[in-house]
Amino acid sequence: MKFAEKIVVITGAAAGIGKETVKAFANEGANVVLVDLHEEALQATAKELQLKEGQYLLVQADVSQEAQVQRYVALAKEQFGRIDVFFNNAGVEGVVQPITNYPSESLDLVIDVNIKGVFYGLKHVLRVMQEQKSGSIINMSSIAGLKGSPNVSAYIASKHAVVGLTKATAIEAAAFGVRVNAVNPSPVNTRMMRSLEAGFAPEHAEQVKEQLTATIPLGRYGESDDVANAVLYLASEQANFITGVIFPIDGGLSAT
Repeated sequence: MKFAEKIVVITGAAAGIGKETVKAFANEGANVVLVDLHEEALQATAKELQLKEGQYLLVQADVSQEAQVQRYVALAKEQFGRIDVFFNNAGVEGVVQPITNYPSESLDLVIDVNIKGVFYGLKHVLRVMQEQKSGSIINMSSIAGLKGSPNVSAYIASKHAVVGLTKATAIEAAAFGVRVNAVNPSPVNTRMMRSLEAGFAPEHAEQVKEQLTATIPLGRYGESDDVANAVLYLASEQANFITGVIFPIDGGLSAT
């Protein structure tokens, strides 16, 4: 998809969908900036994926802190001179509780990471892309940004917010030749889903997975590479007339 020598910044890059997307872009010849909260996990990811020296940059950062977002953007530009693609991926699930029992500390964490982290990433990466008059941003939303679900109200609210941020920013960015889209996966086989399954029924997590799978018309959870492939498409020149799109990757779930 012509990513050779392109500069790609990915948050939440050390695990799950983020790590799979790093792998996909690196395999296409891109230079990748891996951003994550955990330094050791970043080092392990670079080693596991056999990233080549000079092809990557690791930045430990808490995306909920604006100064740390500014830092990873500045380091990416300092190292590589530009940012061509931004996968605004980092997120947390929060706890599984009815809204009447939902703890304020978990609400604060979900809002800080899933909304503020996405907002700050858009704010500071878009400044670089506006200056260079090109770029593609893909925000990580979720099927939870399109539908309701009980006992995860903070997560649902945060992913609906990402949909709104995507649409608003796409309109603002268009005049600068920058595209902004969102991906909205259904359940994907990652640590986050294991956490949510256990949260819904600690003693019956496997049954929860079976029940969720039964709601998906294609009859399975997504895999991280299903999402990574969609991110690469939206980032590519093949999607150069696509912006402001909310893109379900859900095996048909949003059609039900």
